[in-house]
Amino acid sequence: MAVLVIADHDGTSVREATNKTVTAAAKIGGDIDILVVGQGAKAAADAAAKIKGVRKVLLAESAELGKTLAEAVEATVLPIAGGYDAILSPANTDGKNYSPRIAAKLDVAPISDIIEVVSPDTFVRPIYAGNALETIQSSDAKKVITVRPTAFDAAGDGGSASVETIKGADAPKTDFVSEEMVKSDRPELAAAKIVVSGGRALGSAEEFHAVMDPLADKLGAAVGASRAAVDAGYAPNDYQVGQTGKVVAPELYIAIGISGAIQHLAGMKDSKIIVAINKDPEAPIFQIADYGIVGDYKTVVPDLMKALG
Repeated sequence: MAVLVIADHDGTSVREATNKTVTAAAKIGGDIDILVVGQGAKAAADAAAKIKGVRKVLLAESAELGKTLAEAVEATVLPIAGGYDAILSPANTDGKNYSPRIAAKLDVAPISDIIEVVSPDTFVRPIYAGNALETIQSSDAKKVITVRPTAFDAAGDGGSASVETIKGADAPKTDFVSEEMVKSDRPELAAAKIVVSGGRALGSAEEFHAVMDPLADKLGAAVGASRAAVDAGYAPNDYQVGQTGKVVAPELYIAIGISGAIQHLAGMKDSKIIVAINKDPEAPIFQIADYGIVGDYKTVVPDLMKALG
């Protein structure tokens, strides 16, 4: 048995989600190879080779792969798919984009967002916004799986896998038009150890940033937001935490002015410590919070900032 993990990387290093997906692959069993797709991504491939338990790293490069176009990733994976019993990727934006295409081309059912590997053909995933768990046994000879990174520990370093170059595919029927990237010196939301999130109660984009940014800078935290805050234009889409946003599980999650809709809870309830600040004592967020403060954020947050020094 052999498993292929498609890496999540930034061109120079692999993100922690890759290490966690390798852990899931190890639970399936067999040899583990990592595929690094991109353009100018040799450094990322070298970093992937250091992950413990990896047999070899495959590096595929092209202009389209540099933009992680799903069509190009699918066309790169298909020629080598025959050598693998399972193809795994993190359940992030890119993984959710190209994995269904790969599964469709292989004529198998994709298995999404797993949080546990029971056996090589049986997996557990959350459904109904995390309120129920579904156990799936797949009879497909080849499995295409996305892995929820927050559910697995990260595989450590210490490996010395070889790096091989394979042909990177193009996407002749797809044209890359443009992208808008949000640049920040703060930690990446999905991988941050501390997350501070704001809700619609903050009232405006100006107030959102006036409250959240100084607190995040003080704590070295990433900034998140509820869907209501994003829909209201207070924060950009990539700040959204929840079922239709990013799933996070930091050491500390601070929710400010977030009532706790079920869709939001699905994206953060696995956080190690949850602190909720809300003036409504009946807000659902308090049901899962480890620490709750009933009060106006306009008073509580300044007091918190003062206590932090």
